Order: sequence, then structure tokens, then C-alpha cells
Amino acid sequence: MLDLGAGSGCVAITLALELGGKVTAVDVSPDALTVARENAARLNAKVTFIESDWYSAVDGKFDLIVGNPPYVAEGDVHLGEGDLRFEPALALACGADGLSAIRRIVAEAPRHLLPGGWLFLEHGYDQAEAVRALLEQAGFGPIEQHRDLAGIVRISGGVLTPGST
Repeated sequence: MLDLGAGSGCVAITLALELGGKVTAVDVSPDALTVARENAARLNAKVTFIESDWYSAVDGKFDLIVGNPPYVAEGDVHLGEGDLRFEPALALACGADGLSAIRRIVAEAPRHLLPGGWLFLEHGYDQAEAVRALLEQAGFGPIEQHRDLAGIVRISGGVLTPGST
């Protein structure tokens, strides 16, 4: 399993503790990886952490790739409000429409997935249809979309269809 944009490591650690198996987590931020390593050690979770700009330092293929990339449009007024004011901008905003990182992750995922592998991504409250289209164009299907506690589609993903790698 591969966790892209690991941040504090909560997704990778949960995968390791709940599902077992080999979990690799990547983040571009050395500071985030320090926190993630400390969290994994504290919880005795076996996770390999790699400093990487998405897939650039990742070797191998995976059964599952998950990601929580930045997905807020640069310049969005919400970036200056509430708790978002205290988050690193690199972890939140990405491109004029907020989809730049998601485009890259989806486009490169087929090279990093085993046959029948899955990709799931968190995205913005208003990006479900755009992410669905990106996944379909990259050869994923059927597409699954999951709602958050407020009933908003915030997770989209699918299985890599044969011939898409």
C-alpha cells in the first residue's frame, strides 16, 4: 500500500495497524515526515517513510494507492480563514482549480499499480465530478465515490482496468 501526501502519517499508520502488510508513505515535507515517523513509532506501526514529490522516489508497484493531496484552488478565500490559516500552504492549495496534484497522481498511478490495483483520493467538496472524469480518462473503473459525515462526496477512486498500465 502507498500513501501519497502522508502528512502526520495517520492514514498510513491506520492502514498498517488495521490491515497489516507493507505500507509505504511519502511526503515532500521533511518536517511532516519527522512527525509521521514519531507517530508511527509511538503506535508501533510498521510504515516505511520516503521523502518524495509524489511518485518521484517511489519504486515498485502497489495493490492500493491512497492520497490526500492539496486540492484547494490557489487564492481561495477559505485559505485565510479558521484552522486553515495554520496549515502549510503546500498541503492545501494546488493550481488555479485545485486539481493540479490530483491530475498528476491519477495520470501516474497506472505505472505504480499492480493489475487490479486501486486508487482512492480525497478531494474538495465541489470536485467529485472532475475527479471522476480524471479517473475514467486514466483507465479506472468502476469508479467509487464516498461521502463524508456531512453527506458530501469527498473520496473518489477506482480499480485500474486491464490494459491501462
